[in-house]
Amino acid sequence: MTQVKYKRIVLKISGEALAGSQGTGIDPTVISHLAEEIKSVHDLGVEIGIVCGGGNMWRGETGEKLGMERSQADYMGMLATIMNGLALQDGLEHVGVPTRLQTSIEMRQIAEPYIRRKAIRHLEKGRVIIMGGGTGNPYFSTDTTAALRAAEINADVILMAKNGVDGVYSADPKIDPNAKKYNELTQLDVISKDLKVMDRTASSLSMDTNIPLIVFNVNTEGNIRKVVMGEHIGTVIEGGK
Repeated sequence: MTQVKYKRIVLKISGEALAGSQGTGIDPTVISHLAEEIKSVHDLGVEIGIVCGGGNMWRGETGEKLGMERSQADYMGMLATIMNGLALQDGLEHVGVPTRLQTSIEMRQIAEPYIRRKAIRHLEKGRVIIMGGGTGNPYFSTDTTAALRAAEINADVILMAKNGVDGVYSADPKIDPNAKKYNELTQLDVISKDLKVMDRTASSLSMDTNIPLIVFNVNTEGNIRKVVMGEHIGTVIEGGK
């Protein structure tokens, strides 16, 4: 196997990244591109777990603002992540990558229930696992899901794949031309500077479990592979304090 820096990863893909330029829904060309990118890493022998967001279809917070009961709105968001997981599973299997979709909410006709030991066994057998449905609980984001699942499966790193964003900045670079890009941070920096890389629950969990996080632009071809090989792109956020 080619020498890699990270042998077991959790790849967090935002729902917006799956929508591509259309902004909402699922873009099949994006799915195909991501599948090829993930395959290039899988071919290195890297064990891959994936957590998808659901913001391309629905956000629980949006539903709450529209007057919905928050738990109900969040469950809708969980279903959106499973739909994204099914699309990504199909894309990966089209390029010959074996996958298993596991969900925190049972729906046995389309996916396995998430069981930690089974997930680890799939990884050891070279299967990519897609972990849908969030944590299975309302009020928790898919960022928190990524941090939790990374800890459960003993991942070496969380790769946060962003749509057109090449790292963490002091402000929105699209609005503030003086925004500074950070090459390295700690989770404590993220919380104290209110950088909104991930929500505070996810940052706190990553800090407690000491799992590093790398934020990078997934739209640039070869970036997932570069990160796994140890090339310094994007922003590296150390898990500890």
